[in-house]
Amino acid sequence: MPLKPIEYIDRSTGDLCVEKVYGERVLKLLYGDSNWGRILAAPMRSILGRVPWVSAFYGWMQKQGYSRGKIRPFIAEFGIDPDEFELSIEQFSSFNDFFVRKLKPEARPVDADPEGLVLPADGRYRVYERVDLATDIAVKGGHFRLDCLLNDREMARRYEGGSLVMVRLAPPDYHRFHFPASGVATVARPIRGWLYSVNPWAVQRFPQILWQNKRQVTQLSTELFGEIAMVAIGATCVGTIVETYEAGPVVKGQEKGYFEFGGSAMVLLFEPGRVQLAGDLLANSARGLETLGHMGQLLGRRRG
Repeated sequence: MPLKPIEYIDRSTGDLCVEKVYGERVLKLLYGDSNWGRILAAPMRSILGRVPWVSAFYGWMQKQGYSRGKIRPFIAEFGIDPDEFELSIEQFSSFNDFFVRKLKPEARPVDADPEGLVLPADGRYRVYERVDLATDIAVKGGHFRLDCLLNDREMARRYEGGSLVMVRLAPPDYHRFHFPASGVATVARPIRGWLYSVNPWAVQRFPQILWQNKRQVTQLSTELFGEIAMVAIGATCVGTIVETYEAGPVVKGQEKGYFEFGGSAMVLLFEPGRVQLAGDLLANSARGLETLGHMGQLLGRRRG
C-alpha cells in the first residue's frame, strides 16, 4: 500500500496543507511497502537507527564550514522567513548553526493569559484529552506505553488517565524548545536509545519508536497545572539534545534547549483533570490531522 501524503492544518490560516517532506525518497524506501523496501528496509533501518556513528557523522558534516552552501537553497525550498532570524544568513558558520538558529523575540510572542499553557515548540501537534485515546500512536492491540516512554513505572502512574501532547519538529522548523508554563524544573534525565525517524510514516508503522529512541525527561512542577512531564525525543541524524536551562525556577516561554540537525519530537504529559486543551487542537487531532503551530501560541488552560 503506497504511503499517503502527510496532511496537516496550518493553525495560522486554518488551511489543510500537504507536507513537503525532507528526504522523502529515503523515508518512503525505509517505511513504505515497495518491493525494494521489503528487501532492503529492515537492514537499512537498523543501520540508520541503531548505529550511533551514522547519525553522528552526518551531524558532524552539517557543522563544517562548507555546509553553509546548503542554507539559502534550503530556505528557498521550504519557504522559511529569514526576517525572523536573530542573525543574518551571512552570520551562520555552518548548516547546523542555521538549524539551531535563535529567533527574534517578537517572532514568537508568548500568550499572556496567566492561566494559559503555551506550545513549547514550532511543529506539528497531536493532542489527546486522555492517554488511552492515543490509539493512533499505540502498539497494535495495546496502548501508548507511558512506562516505557518515561522508563519509570512509578512516574508513569502519575499520568495515567491524564492528557498527552505530541509535537513533531520537521527539519525546516525552528528547533529550539521552551517551557509551556512557569514552575520549578528538575535536571533532565537522559535515557539511552536508538535514533529512528519520527516522521508520521515511521511512527504509524512502528509507534514503539517513541519509547525506544534516545530521549531526555524533565519534570516541571507548576502551581496551576500540577506536574508536567516534558520528554525530548531524538531521531535519525539528531545525535544531540542540548539542554540550555538550569534546574530550578523557570518561566513560561523560557528556552529549555534545542535539537541539533534532523527531525525530532517532544511529548508533554499532564496529570488527570488539570488542563483543558485548546479546542482546535483537539478537533484536528480527532480527525487524524496534525496542527502546525508556533511556540508561544495557546496550548490550553487550567481546568476548573
